Amino acid sequence: MPWTKQDYPTSMKNLETRVRHKAIDIANALLDEGYSEDRAIPIAIAQARRWAEEDHEEKTASRDSSS
Repeated sequence: MPWTKQDYPTSMKNLETRVRHKAIDIANALLDEGYSEDRAIPIAIAQARRWAEEDHEEKTASRDSSS
């Protein structure tokens, strides 16, 4: 069952909004690739958190270098 920004697993409810949206996108892609929901959810959450950390680091680095 694909998830939406309004209908998503309860394990994603405490994620920051942008991280949750990314996790939903990743989880849906994993489902399309044949992953079970039980595997797709934790993988998607971990990858979305990593994406958010890397995105934050890139933004911080670009701000620091433009100063």
